Amino acid sequence: MLEGIIRDSIEKKATKALRRDGYLIANIYGKGEENINAAFKANEFIKAAKSKETLIFPVKVAGKEYSVVIQDYQRDPVNSNLLHVDLRIALPGVVSKYLVPVKTVGIPKGTKNKGVLIQSKKRLAVKCTAENLPNDFTVDVSELDVGETILVRDIAVPANVKIMDETRVSVAGVIKAK
Repeated sequence: MLEGIIRDSIEKKATKALRRDGYLIANIYGKGEENINAAFKANEFIKAAKSKETLIFPVKVAGKEYSVVIQDYQRDPVNSNLLHVDLRIALPGVVSKYLVPVKTVGIPKGTKNKGVLIQSKKRLAVKCTAENLPNDFTVDVSELDVGETILVRDIAVPANVKIMDETRVSVAGVIKAK
């Protein structure tokens, strides 16, 4: 389990000192919960995030255990290092908004006709309880030809999950290469 510490100070000087020591700055929040300013060892956090099997994973901060979902993160524009992460507490039975990744499978037939696959939406906003949260939306793009797209309304949605994005928004498509 990933263990973190509570940040004593949220000032710029203290944040820089933590980053210099190899920590990743994190904010943990949830409906009806008090915000927690935490820090995790950056390498341990990345390992835990990559090895998790579901979107929800456990973290321990100051002796308390939380089930969290990565809501947002910020990277350094120059060296791509992870700088900051927002974690939302997944409370059982409480309807919340989450961001669920979209995974494409297959090779579009349009790529043989000088087309290029463009994935315009990497994550979709959904509203559901923590128990119903899907791990990802898998989209089969193998039948896409040049000029064809898959829209949000074409994605199969599990019961008790509502996609908050507009139904006419493109998720993936094949465009003609220049």
